[in-house]
Amino acid sequence: MDQTNHSVVVAESVVVKWLTPPEPLPQPAPEMFAHLTEVCFTATATPYAALSRRAEDGGELLLALVTAYLPDAEDGWKWCVDEAVSGGTAFAAELGVLAADLHTALATPSSVLPSPVRHAPDPQAEHGRAPWAGPWAERAEAAVREALALTGGDDGRWLSDRADALRAELAPLAAAGATPLIRIHGDLHVGQVLRWRNGYAVIDFDGNPTVTTADPFQPAARDLAQLTTSLEHVGQVAVRRRDADPLATGAWTAAARAALRGAYLSRLTERGHADLLDLSLVRPFEIEQECRELIYAARRLPRWRYAPMGVLRSWYP
Repeated sequence: MDQTNHSVVVAESVVVKWLTPPEPLPQPAPEMFAHLTEVCFTATATPYAALSRRAEDGGELLLALVTAYLPDAEDGWKWCVDEAVSGGTAFAAELGVLAADLHTALATPSSVLPSPVRHAPDPQAEHGRAPWAGPWAERAEAAVREALALTGGDDGRWLSDRADALRAELAPLAAAGATPLIRIHGDLHVGQVLRWRNGYAVIDFDGNPTVTTADPFQPAARDLAQLTTSLEHVGQVAVRRRDADPLATGAWTAAARAALRGAYLSRLTERGHADLLDLSLVRPFEIEQECRELIYAARRLPRWRYAPMGVLRSWYP
C-alpha cells in the first residue's frame, strides 16, 4: 500500500517515522501521544519522542515521531486480507473492542485534554439541529461533488447515475442532534492496526491527510464508519489481488462488519460510554468516506480506485 511518510526500524527497538515533508507544529500526534499515555491506553506502539526543528519563519516543524518497535507486526493490509481469504472473522470482535477502548480513552480527561468531550447544546435552541450539523453535511456534499468531478470513464458515468442515491443517504447529517464530540483518531482504517506478537495496536495519530482543515473534535461514528468501510476495502483487495471468491468474500465482509460493530457497541456500554455513538451518523459517514477514497485515488493513487468503486457497486447493485 501507499505510504505518505518514511519509517525506519532501529535495532529492532524503536521505529522512527520521518515526516516527508516535515509538518508545521502544532500537529495532532504529539498531543494525542501525551494524552493516551496519561490515561494509560496501552494498545498502541509506546511513544518515546517527537523530533522538531525551528522553521525559517520562526515557527517549528515536526520532523519525526519515535515509537516502540512491535515484534512480528503486520498491518491490516496484510493480516486482514489473509483473514478475508481464509474466511476468518474472529478478529473482528477484537477490533471492535480496540476501537471502543480507544474512544473511551479519548473521552477520558487528562492534563493534555482536560475537557475531552464537547456536549451539544439543546438542538431545539438551534431550530432543530446542532450548530455543527451544517458543516458536516456541507463537508460530505463537497466530498460527493469532488468524487463525481474526479472520477472519469465508465466508473464516473456509473457514479453520476447514482449521485442522488448517495446524497439521499447524507440526509441524517443535516438533522444531527446532540451527539458528543471527542478527539477521534481521524484516519482509523485496518492499515492503522498492527497485529503483533502480543495482540493488536492502533497507530498513526496524524489525522486524515486529505482533510487537513477538519475540527479534531468529531463524532465517534466517523472513526467507526472509516473502520467498517476499510473492511469492505479488504474484501476488494482479496478478490482483486488474491483471487478470492467474490460471493464468499461478500459474505465475509458482512459478517466481519457485524461482529466489529456489535463488539464496539457492547464494549462502549460496558465502559459506560454508550452515549458516544450516534448510530444515525454511521451510514452517512460511510458514504462520505467512500467518496474520499475516490478523491484519494484520483489525487494520489489511481490504481486504488477499484476498491471504493467495488464497494459502491456492491451497495448499489
